[in-house]
Amino acid sequence: MLEEVERWLSTRSWSVADRPLHQVMAAKQRTGQTISVVLPALNEQETVGDIVAVIRHDLVEQVPLVDEIVVVDSGSTDRTSEVAARAGARVVHRDEILPRIPPVPGKGEVLWRSLLVTGGDIVCFVDADLREFSSDFVTGIIGPLLTEPDVDLVKGMYDRPLAGASGQGGRVTELMARPLLNMHWPQLAGFVQPLGGEYAARRSLLEQLPFPVGYGVELGMLVDALHLAGLDALAQVDLGVRKHRHQDGQALGRMAAAIYRTAQLRLARGHLVRPSLTQFVRGEDGFEPRTYSVDTEERPPMVEIAEYAERKVA
Repeated sequence: MLEEVERWLSTRSWSVADRPLHQVMAAKQRTGQTISVVLPALNEQETVGDIVAVIRHDLVEQVPLVDEIVVVDSGSTDRTSEVAARAGARVVHRDEILPRIPPVPGKGEVLWRSLLVTGGDIVCFVDADLREFSSDFVTGIIGPLLTEPDVDLVKGMYDRPLAGASGQGGRVTELMARPLLNMHWPQLAGFVQPLGGEYAARRSLLEQLPFPVGYGVELGMLVDALHLAGLDALAQVDLGVRKHRHQDGQALGRMAAAIYRTAQLRLARGHLVRPSLTQFVRGEDGFEPRTYSVDTEERPPMVEIAEYAERKVA
């Protein structure tokens, strides 16, 4: 590990307990910064309501830390939108945001569009499939942004137990993302959960970053933020334990391919190969191939979008 990273680990890695809620709230009042919490959601009716309800109760009603909770529904066919709205979130449908640019499937697409329908100086992203959720996940990652003016992006780190099995989750992290970062961006080797979905950043940073539209968004954001803001502007906070719905091996394979492609694009901008991934499932006549595109389209920095610039002027 680089000496720079060892130093970073000692100065930019914290625990949620390092900043109690009253300290975080005092920093918000002192700085006057506003906070948006965004949950990207697709068919998460079982969990999204509980997450919204906890944030609203603890961080809106009990203390006025969070200024808005926005669920961006990316095409759910279940009751995700209804459940989220009933719990107290403002629900916005992906297709209604920036309609002149046709939406494409993917988490990164939703996060990118969310910048247009939120107003916080700090934007906090939380996955909508978390179970046994605690509002510490929000206070933990926004705390350093309120108390440390030179920190621009904070990732959550946590244990990720596999439901019903021994060992840890984060299989794509260990098999794909961590080797890529250690080999190509060793300054980022200190991140415990580089692909984790709970992180917060200053709008002033997010609006300057391109967003991979799919699973590569977290890795792409870390790499681009490193180049734009520097290592000391990045940090991580230990949030304890994260429990969520785990995907099957083939879904993880598609995720890994998208993450590899995101890294590849950053290693060689302008690469012309349009890759695909073929996997196999057993059918009536033996193993049958299934081929998926893993070309990771990217959205430009939001500051380049005319509607966003107009909104800021207005």
